[in-house]
Amino acid sequence: MEGDLYMSFLQSAIQFIIDGGFFMYVILACFGVGLAVALERMKKLSSMDVDGPSFMNELQRYVLSNDVQGAIRVCSGSNGALPKVLKSGLKRSNQSPEQIQNALDASALEMIPKLEQRLPYLALVANLSTLFGLLGTIQGLIQSFAAISAADPSQKAQVLSSGIAVAMYTTALGLGSAIVIMIFHAILSAKAEKIVGEIDEYAVKLLDLIGTKKVED
Repeated sequence: MEGDLYMSFLQSAIQFIIDGGFFMYVILACFGVGLAVALERMKKLSSMDVDGPSFMNELQRYVLSNDVQGAIRVCSGSNGALPKVLKSGLKRSNQSPEQIQNALDASALEMIPKLEQRLPYLALVANLSTLFGLLGTIQGLIQSFAAISAADPSQKAQVLSSGIAVAMYTTALGLGSAIVIMIFHAILSAKAEKIVGEIDEYAVKLLDLIGTKKVED
């Protein structure tokens, strides 16, 4: 029973794409590219994300215990963006605050583009899906009106309604593709912004922590 339903759905989907014409394949190609980019970015950002508060608390214990090398080892044991940035500051912990700040800034400037890499492509794919959907609809309407002129007068209404329905297929697929890709774009952009925000926040806290420790010593 389930197999029959699956085959029926698959046949309907294939017929839906065939009826929509050339632009249906273009939209599907856009969706495939967008989905591939979204999945790659999701995997990458997940590997670069850490629990900022917990990680900073662990570093703080090492720094307050005068074990900067231990803090550096903790950073080295993670592939996260935040640990890599903070590690650059810890390596210069015995230098001036300006030098520590420069190291943190340089590492952050190197890391942030990696977090935001290829995210603009998702917005582009979403826009292209919508536009190709509209373009396909316009093409379908032009073909429908051309067919009406050659149709029998008694069948013109039927030909027109059928042609318009088919023409709308590309709009439906284009909007569906755009919505899915835009959702991915919003989620991934929020995740990247969260990581960037933690880098900015904890870089300042680390600089203050190192400065406070130097004063105590």
